[in-house]
Amino acid sequence: MAGSILGTIFKISTWGESHGKGIGVVIDGCPAGLELCENDIQVYLNRRKPGQSRFSTPRKEDDAVEILSGVFEGKTTGTPISMVVFNKTQRSSDYSEIAQYYRPGHADYTFDEKYGFRDYRGGGRSSGRETTARVAAGAVAAKLLAELGIEVNAYTRSIHDIEIDYENFELEERFHNPVCMPDKKAAKQVEEFLKKKMEEKDSVGGVVECVISHMITGIGEPVFDKLDARLAQAVMSIGAVKGVEIGAGFEAAKMCGSEDNDQFCINGEKIGKLTNHAGGTLGGISDGSDIVLRAAFKPTPSIFQTQRTVNRQHEEIEIQIKGRHDPIIVPRAVVVVEAMTAITVLDLLLMSMTSTLNGIKHFFSQ
Repeated sequence: MAGSILGTIFKISTWGESHGKGIGVVIDGCPAGLELCENDIQVYLNRRKPGQSRFSTPRKEDDAVEILSGVFEGKTTGTPISMVVFNKTQRSSDYSEIAQYYRPGHADYTFDEKYGFRDYRGGGRSSGRETTARVAAGAVAAKLLAELGIEVNAYTRSIHDIEIDYENFELEERFHNPVCMPDKKAAKQVEEFLKKKMEEKDSVGGVVECVISHMITGIGEPVFDKLDARLAQAVMSIGAVKGVEIGAGFEAAKMCGSEDNDQFCINGEKIGKLTNHAGGTLGGISDGSDIVLRAAFKPTPSIFQTQRTVNRQHEEIEIQIKGRHDPIIVPRAVVVVEAMTAITVLDLLLMSMTSTLNGIKHFFSQ
């Protein structure tokens, strides 16, 4: 199975299945000398792990990470960093009957068509549990970016048609409500809405917004490795994401050039912009403004209503899905978006170190 490796210099390779022995990641290209311990990773994994509210799957997992290599005496050695999270509470029997039919909205059918065989236990590699490895790698990337003063923060912008009010925006509030919203009032509305949808045995989707602050100017490679293109690829690779936009995004299509153009100005001693419709990138290269991206997540496909489908014998049937599932993916996906963003920005930042001869000379003259 190809497609489990991401990155050029800071490269990650993820492995494992939802109901296998564990989930893991190998990071290659992390510089030596970064102070790193398991708790640095665990803080991020705790934001993603299941069973923390009534709005997530009741599956209970500690998601305790173990660093197997690449760290010695509390610092990275420059060699591959291998990490694992062992699965503890698999209940594969919940999924035994789906081996013979295709769940609507899931990858059962396409995996069968591609490979002629699939791990039906919780979706195998296509399960959202695969993102555990991404978050572990993203925690390392985020810590490295922090050494350069760069911050990556994501939060729930909207769930269904309930959006946050930026006048009520408090970033820390995302850690104090079960839907990860930085707006207490909107979070309360969402909680009541989700209770109703759960009673109806239904699910909903939403939008995660991510902001990269204190970004260095000049990061990103023109043409195929544009900063915004790489961010879009990384975030679109998250299982339930159906759309990504940068800056004004699709709203830019409704603007005139005079409205969309971010006019330049002098901000102190630096060049700045009066607006940020471009979302922090011009020509695929960071312009020093905050980078703003949004990811649209579809509703959880596992719902407990009766649905029509077909089985492997090509017979039309009706099913009612069993198992432990999230009524909404968005709150637990916030840290996944954060992780994929951090991994991508760090990789492009390292690639940019060879952009100029003067930069190379400066590096080797130290």
